[in-house]
Amino acid sequence: MSRPTPLRDVHESLGATLTDFAGWLMPLRYGSESAEHKAVREAAGLFDLSHMGEIFVTGSQAAEALDYALVGHLSALATGRARYTMIVDERGGVLDDLIVYRLGDEEFMVVANASNYLKVAQELQERAKAYDAAVEDRSDRYALIAVQGPRAQEILATLTDADLAGLKYYAGLPALVDGREALIARTGYTGEDGFELFVANQDAVPLWAALTAAGEPYGLAPAGLSARDTLRLEAGMPLYGNELGAELTPFDAGLGRVVKFDKPGDFVGRAALEAVKDDQPRRRLVGLVARGRRVPRHGYPVTRDGAVVGEVTSGAPSQTLGKPIAMAYVDAGASEGLAVDIRGSQEPVDLVELPFYRRKK
Repeated sequence: MSRPTPLRDVHESLGATLTDFAGWLMPLRYGSESAEHKAVREAAGLFDLSHMGEIFVTGSQAAEALDYALVGHLSALATGRARYTMIVDERGGVLDDLIVYRLGDEEFMVVANASNYLKVAQELQERAKAYDAAVEDRSDRYALIAVQGPRAQEILATLTDADLAGLKYYAGLPALVDGREALIARTGYTGEDGFELFVANQDAVPLWAALTAAGEPYGLAPAGLSARDTLRLEAGMPLYGNELGAELTPFDAGLGRVVKFDKPGDFVGRAALEAVKDDQPRRRLVGLVARGRRVPRHGYPVTRDGAVVGEVTSGAPSQTLGKPIAMAYVDAGASEGLAVDIRGSQEPVDLVELPFYRRKK
């Protein structure tokens, strides 16, 4: 049975189509996913992300424990800042991609994907045993609401005295929002400016209502998983289970930059990753733009002259480009004459560098 978020009644009252996602009952769309996508690109969208996991690592050696457990250099992270990183196994395979927030000298919050947070919490607990650090899964205590889009700052500013203009990308600060305690993070998964608000479960419904009212004059719209997926696809952001997985290393995904070999000490997966860091990947992650109207979908073969040279990892119609787009792993030498096999029909595509969309600063 799917687990509801604290905002389930709100979603039902808005007429949302609800679906199971990683064991959670989540809004897929409220009406038109195209309209929701457009609202985020042109004004702002309101998302329920309460399915994400929040794992706290605390103690005098919390930073060192995370340096060992993850591929990033978390002890170098300043208080109030956040970093995108990954947890890998001994073979270098990606177990999850994460955002880590440093909340204090001895306190970190690790945000994990809904499908993986229990596994991540268990791995962190095991890897922290040799350190003066405690790992606690506090996911049940938090709701997560995101406001994303070019007008997100204007909307949120009506509800808080926090210095939003001074809050950098991948940074967070505790503040009152509509009189409720929240961690405001300038992060997101849409390719737009925006904020993610970590709040207590009991504050989720009133905060959603306050944001809805504050955002009405600006064109704010609730947005579901469908719009979130097409937005992140346009922005070239990987999704675990599609572009990332335990059979892939960060280097396979073109994300070797997150692996920090120059940090002090050992870390899980270091030897395996060092052995492949200078190798040319057999396949690379690329963007594909369809010439026709048929949409390449996850799992469809990418071909050249009838031979399979890759596989689509994510695909959807792009509202912004007006064409179907996809991310795919293709053979390193494949660039021209590509097609996607869509139910036996070879549909021509053009290879492009990611991302498909960059917001105007």
